[in-house]
Amino acid sequence: MFIYRRIRDLREDNDKTQREIAAMLNMQLTVYQRYERGEREIPLWAAIKLAEFYGVTLDYLVGREEK
Repeated sequence: MFIYRRIRDLREDNDKTQREIAAMLNMQLTVYQRYERGEREIPLWAAIKLAEFYGVTLDYLVGREEK
């Protein structure tokens, strides 16, 4: 699924660490790491917050559109 690759790429493109993004989402680092590895489904509220943070649409996160 696109969302796992996209959240990692967006984080790296914005020079953020996994720890910083986990803190912004108010979750444990290990939970966020599982999202990036595709080991855990990202809840809608977290996807919305990530899209807002990075200034992209949910459609972009899930691969339905290119920037």
